[in-house]
Amino acid sequence: MGRPWRRPPGPSRTGRTKLVSLRTTFAVSFAAVTAVVTILVGILSYGSAARLVRVDQQSVFTQVVRDVRAEVRQHDMTPDDFSSSRPGHDVVRPARTDVQVLGARGEIVDHGTPVLPVTAADRAAAGARAAGRLAEHKDVRVGEDLFRVATVSLGGGKGAVQVAQEFSDTEDLLRTLQQRTLILMAAVVVGAGLFGWWLARRITRRLVVLTAAAEDVARTRRLGIEVPVAGLDEVGRLGRAFDRMLGRLAQSEEDQRRLVQDAGHELRTPLTSLRTNISLLKRLDELPPAAREELVADLGQEARELTDLVNELVDLAAGQSDSEPPQRVDVADLAEDVVGLAMRRTGREIVLRVGGDTRTEGRPAMLQRAVSNLVENAAKFDRDGRAPIEVRVTGPARAGTVRVEVRDRGPGVAEGDLLRIFDRFYRAADARSLPGSGLGLSIVREVALAHGGAPFAYRREGGGAVIGFTVGGGAAGPGDPGGAAGGG
Repeated sequence: MGRPWRRPPGPSRTGRTKLVSLRTTFAVSFAAVTAVVTILVGILSYGSAARLVRVDQQSVFTQVVRDVRAEVRQHDMTPDDFSSSRPGHDVVRPARTDVQVLGARGEIVDHGTPVLPVTAADRAAAGARAAGRLAEHKDVRVGEDLFRVATVSLGGGKGAVQVAQEFSDTEDLLRTLQQRTLILMAAVVVGAGLFGWWLARRITRRLVVLTAAAEDVARTRRLGIEVPVAGLDEVGRLGRAFDRMLGRLAQSEEDQRRLVQDAGHELRTPLTSLRTNISLLKRLDELPPAAREELVADLGQEARELTDLVNELVDLAAGQSDSEPPQRVDVADLAEDVVGLAMRRTGREIVLRVGGDTRTEGRPAMLQRAVSNLVENAAKFDRDGRAPIEVRVTGPARAGTVRVEVRDRGPGVAEGDLLRIFDRFYRAADARSLPGSGLGLSIVREVALAHGGAPFAYRREGGGAVIGFTVGGGAAGPGDPGGAAGGG
């Protein structure tokens, strides 16, 4: 025999709920998405800006070197032409660059600021015969700064001019831009997280209220609480649906409570009578033959009434469960079966009249039970009648509506009872001496309401009653003065 399963150890339910709360999940998700987008935008923006700055600096330096080479090729120039100390010199030093002049042997004639290093390639360019010969150096470190250096020969072995551009300050600028971009991205992510938390709290506030209401119902089992949720969005619709669900459950619970109370009240009378008669069975030998026969007959009658009451209670509960699947059904065919069975049981003449399309969506067993209850009710109250009982099935008076009514020539229904004959266990004063439980017509009402219709009853012209119901979308029509009512 295996060991019983046990929940593995883990965090408490409360802690787990806090960790995976919708509010936290929404806020973290909002911050994560914002962080990813911000980082991507920051990286792309910084990369583009850095690339543009470097390309711009490189293009400026390249253009300066190109201009110097063109100048020395077009004019016969000497180192003095580039000297910064020569008054009235006609050569303008290139802007945004550092210029240093070399003599014929590569010595520094006019140093730059700062002084640039001179390599063998630079000295070779100074002694070159051709003007415009170029010697380039990248990443030349002078002190703590980096430069690009280009040495352009003056030709004829007269020397050279060195043009340098500092790019370490550009890198410092880009580094500062990078730091500020990171700070800005961090601020955006933190702000997005805080905003996401506020937004999630605002959005989930009504869900928290709805959850608290559901937990309160589960804890106290009180279905009559009010759900304070409003709005036209999905949360508002959920709150209203939950409120309607609680209302339906509360009504169902109330109906069950009333059914149990009414059933207990109705069962008490036949059970008391049965106990009384059973106690008389102990003295059966002392009773005269006529009393014995009357006692046995009473026992049989009470047993039958108790059986009928229990059966009708079961039918009523089964009708409320709606367990039978709906299907396309012809109500006239069901009524025909009911009429045939009732004629064999009662020996009465029952006429079925059918008009229009009587097909609808419904539960066959429930509908057949409702029609049967109507016919049995008419036969019971019109027991000695000579006129036939009429069963009419017509449709549709309105779109999708099928109407069933049973007409008899019995004593009819008092005006004050028309609104109550469909109540559970209700029996009119002149019907209490007749057999029955008072549940037959309440079952008719339940079936009609379950099929989107309503019961109706009114006094028949010339004597008798018309009792019936509609299915498939409507209450009783204008010709039904009794209107929808509610047992008998």
